[in-house]
Order: sequence, then C-alpha cells, then structure tokens
Amino acid sequence: MDTSRWRPLALTAKAALAALLALAVAFPEWDRFADKAMGVRVAAYPAAVMLVTLVWALRSRRDRGRPFPWDVDLLVTLPFLVDVAGNAADLYDTVGWFDDACHFGNWALLSAAAGIGLRRWGGLKPWTLALTCAGAGAIAAILWEFFEYGVFILDTPETVTIYRDTIGDLMLGLAGSTVAGLLAAALARRGRPRAAADQSERGGSRPRTAGHWIRSR
Repeated sequence: MDTSRWRPLALTAKAALAALLALAVAFPEWDRFADKAMGVRVAAYPAAVMLVTLVWALRSRRDRGRPFPWDVDLLVTLPFLVDVAGNAADLYDTVGWFDDACHFGNWALLSAAAGIGLRRWGGLKPWTLALTCAGAGAIAAILWEFFEYGVFILDTPETVTIYRDTIGDLMLGLAGSTVAGLLAAALARRGRPRAAADQSERGGSRPRTAGHWIRSR
C-alpha cells in the first residue's frame, strides 16, 4: 500500500521534534524544561520515533519492495512531538486540561498506529484487532506511568494527589486506546465486504472446466 502522501508530514514532525529537543538541551534552565526529565526525553524520544523504521528495515530483508508505512510512522511520531511541544509552550503548567488531553489523545494515536500495522500485516479479525489495540495501549500507558513514578514521584510528598492523577492517567490512556481499537476494527470490518466482493468477482470470472460441466449434467 502506497502511503507516500504522508511522507512530508512525517518528516516535518520528526524535524520539529528534533528542533524542540535541541531547544530543551540549549536552555535546560527554563522553567518549562526544568525538572521535566528532558535529559531522558532527549535520549529516549529519538529512539522511539525510529522504531517504525527499524521494524520496516527488518521486515524488508525478507520482503524486498515493501513500501515504507509513512502513515504509521507519522502516528508514532506525533505523541512525542505533542509532549515536547507542550513542555516548550509551558502548556502542562498553564492549561489545566492539557495533561489529560495528552494522555487520551497520545495513547489513541499510538494505538491507532498499532491498529493500522496489525490490520495491514497481521490479518486479524476486527474484534481481535480492537482488543489487541486496547490491550497494547493499556500496557504502554502502564509502562509510561512506571516511568513517571520513577522520575517524578518518588521524591514527592503529595502522595494522595499523585495517586489520583496516576489513576486518572491510566483511565484516559485506556480510553484512548480503546477508541482507537474500535475505530481500527470498524475500518477493518468495512474493508472486508469489499475484499470479499473482489475475491468473488475474480472467482466468478474463471473459465469453467470440463469437470464442472460433467458434474452439472
């Protein structure tokens, strides 16, 4: 499947992410970057957004000519760009709902990336696809909360507030992943009748053999 129309957006998103990470490295003393584990982000985020390229390169060794999935690549890059851009614009500290929106939207984007990949190459049934996307997103959200706990929370005395925030983040991450999984399942279900019709049309156009005429007599 040719997804090259998404290439400009995917490359632009990566360039913007690199520029924002460079800004965080250049000005670590800014309040919007201070105590935000930007050093970890600078190391981890570039590796994360290259994951699609790595998987594609490994699969292409067995299937040469496989087109690069620019749509999946864009969906994987966007959550990391949104996170760093939110810090750069100081939205986490100035907009009360921004963190919750990120936990819902970013996990929806990542789960949508997984759903498109599984739909395209995994051959899963729609509801299996929905559950797989929701489960993968939930696991990723839990791992992210582990990361936040280790980096931000161990030295924080506000235990009750942090606990409520963590539970809320997990709920939003699961909700976003579930929505993305259901959308992927709906798209897969809508595509199945078309594929079946194409297969039926191809099957109906085959020439009848002598064996067919013998059996029909």
